[in-house]
Amino acid sequence: MHPGPGTWAAGTTVLLWGLFAGFAGGQRLAVAVAATVLVTLIGIPASTRVERESGVVDPGFVVIDEVAGQLMPLIIAPLEWKYLLLSFILFRCFDIFKPPPLRSLERLPQGAGIMLDDLGAGLYSLLVLAAVLRFWPAL
Repeated sequence: MHPGPGTWAAGTTVLLWGLFAGFAGGQRLAVAVAATVLVTLIGIPASTRVERESGVVDPGFVVIDEVAGQLMPLIIAPLEWKYLLLSFILFRCFDIFKPPPLRSLERLPQGAGIMLDDLGAGLYSLLVLAAVLRFWPAL
């Protein structure tokens, strides 16, 4: 297992989004929202099952939560390297430091707890990125 699997998963998500989002054209927003919802709907029961079968609470090798969380700021991120990088940095910071109430979301049972704290980190990242785009568009 690689060190920092969540960081690798988030980075891979950004890279793949950066490579393929342009193909969505004018439907990029809809594709990003749909991808986030789909990964979340798959991730909650899948991570619940892995947690039950492994006997490990919030196993570090489950990274679908980082994929879902990282997709959230990508919903609004322009397809420029600086915004993709910023979305990655913001998400990883919020995911690692877990400001309130993210830590309490992590305590929810099984797949809900595994997924919702990362979705919260993704939402915080989306909001900060939205503020950057609004108030510092020349970044």
